Amino acid sequence: MSDQAVHGTASGTSTHRTAKRTGWVGWVYFAGTMLVLVGGFNLIEGLVALFNDQYYVPTRQGLLLFDITGWGWIHLIMGGLAVIVGIGLFTGATWARIGGVAFAALNAIVQLAFLSAYPVWAMIVITIDILIIWALIVHGDEARSTEDW
Repeated sequence: MSDQAVHGTASGTSTHRTAKRTGWVGWVYFAGTMLVLVGGFNLIEGLVALFNDQYYVPTRQGLLLFDITGWGWIHLIMGGLAVIVGIGLFTGATWARIGGVAFAALNAIVQLAFLSAYPVWAMIVITIDILIIWALIVHGDEARSTEDW
């Protein structure tokens, strides 16, 4: 097969455009790394809640909407999904970008339940989630580039 037949034009030029990668694509890989890391933290939080239900102590205002075991399973599932989505971001998959934004937004909201008991930790995780959302929305298209480095 000739090069012209592969590209579909008589002049041999390509009909599809590829975006050039810039240094900003690093933010997408940062978001992927952070999703894997935050997912790992959620896995640990979920396991702690499942195996030691006295670790998370509710305050007078309350800590959780669910019992500790239910909360542990939620964190475990969310953590596993976050790790999968984070790994998917390294491939530049669109589903991973959408899933990453959705997970980070949901995780930031879930961390609000921990504000009364662990305010510093919850604020750190919420800040990381906001950075993930920003990186994926602003610079996510650059990871899809098919052009070689």
